[in-house]
Amino acid sequence: MGVKEKRAKYKEEFRRDILDAARELFINEGYEKFSMRRLAEKIDYSATTIYLYFKDKEDLLFAICEEFFAHFSAQLNQIRSVSQDPVETLRKALLYLMEFGLKNPNQYKLIFFTKSVYGTREELVEKESMARNTYFVFKDIVQECINAGKLREIEADLIVDTLAIASHGVIAKKIFCANFSKDGSDIVAHTLVDVLLRGLQN
Repeated sequence: MGVKEKRAKYKEEFRRDILDAARELFINEGYEKFSMRRLAEKIDYSATTIYLYFKDKEDLLFAICEEFFAHFSAQLNQIRSVSQDPVETLRKALLYLMEFGLKNPNQYKLIFFTKSVYGTREELVEKESMARNTYFVFKDIVQECINAGKLREIEADLIVDTLAIASHGVIAKKIFCANFSKDGSDIVAHTLVDVLLRGLQN
């Protein structure tokens, strides 16, 4: 490995360390209490060095969200590649999202309930991002269901919003209600998806 490759590898590893530490601080201390100085102390580097990689805490949160959506988008495409039925694809996609949130409620809260780094949906679709790409993958899955005659001919954006809001509700219950058990939440998630998809089918 040459000098340039080693330098690039070091930068990527250091960036990874910054993001991992920032995610932990965001989750444990909250967005409002987060500071670049506190992050610098945690990784034992100067804040000036961190600013070479991220301009502020919103930039850090954006990067953390983008990593999640990159992973989620890859999972959606994986689900699509092995499923022949678009409705089953949609079912598995919804359950995957809720399963992630139920297993990682604090991280889900950070990504979806902390601060909108993407703005409105209209703003989201105008600017290139992994969140935008994920939105369109999900919308494509919904449109495939409509085109196959499996869902009512409702505007795909409206269906995506409805499914997202309902899914977020299950995770919010998990986040804010301590007595919402894992077994109970799994049953609620599967029941919700069944009810939603039946209600949207022709």
